Amino acid sequence: MTDHMLAQPIGLAIPARGSNIRVVATGLLVVMAFVFIGAKYYQDVHPAIGFVRAFAEAAMVGGLADWFAVTALFRHPMGIPIPHTAIVPRNKNRIGDTLARFLLTNFLLPRLIARKMQTVDVAGAVGKFLSEPGEGGGRLRLGASRIIADGLGALDQQRLGGMVKSAIADRLRELDVAPLLGQALQAALAEGRHQPLLDAMVKWGSKTLELNEHLIHQMVHDNSNAIVRFTGLDESISNRIVSGLSKLLSEMAVDETHPLRIRVEEGLAKMALDLQHDPEVKAKVANVRDELLENKA
Repeated sequence: MTDHMLAQPIGLAIPARGSNIRVVATGLLVVMAFVFIGAKYYQDVHPAIGFVRAFAEAAMVGGLADWFAVTALFRHPMGIPIPHTAIVPRNKNRIGDTLARFLLTNFLLPRLIARKMQTVDVAGAVGKFLSEPGEGGGRLRLGASRIIADGLGALDQQRLGGMVKSAIADRLRELDVAPLLGQALQAALAEGRHQPLLDAMVKWGSKTLELNEHLIHQMVHDNSNAIVRFTGLDESISNRIVSGLSKLLSEMAVDETHPLRIRVEEGLAKMALDLQHDPEVKAKVANVRDELLENKA
């Protein structure tokens, strides 16, 4: 595109198809003008001719109005500088700025771009390009594949792994884990996601009690005096202990509002707050984190 073409006013360069349409439209306007003149001249001959005259008049007015409206957008009609005409050339900078702001505020938002970039698999696209044969670019694919393979093969795998581990460990050391754990626990409590865990703990307790009843009987028997053992009260006491614990666990399993479950939830809620705000608890969590990171196993 030459500078001369860029300098032309909007609307002067009309394609051949546009010229043909303009000729047809002008011809129809002229035809309607002749029809109007003829109908006006002969309108006294028959009442129906009045309708023809009105139709031709409306067609002329509509055609002229459409021509003026479209022409006024891009240039002065017939070269006459009528106010509020040549709208696009006079306001092209403002129109461009408005379109740019519209695109910027509706399509180029960081969150939209980030969401789109998350769906772009750059590594997968590169791998597909290098692995799949296609028309053209075969030598480019082969060369790029060899370069990448040689580069990866030349790396010290042990050293590279150590660098990656070290980088991850450094980032984890900078991470304040305790508040994150506290927020996660608080969210779980608020949404009731801790209930399945409590149910599992209660079931585990019931199963453990069932499998270890003999230990409770043995402990009560060993800690009872001779009179209690002689009268058999130790057996009765141990049975009552087992029965009471079993009943307690059964009630906790079916009642989410059981007082003991409520106490457990209160303890978890306090733990969530301590993880977020208690410096001592946060320091303990940080120490555990550091010990885990220092562990070479």
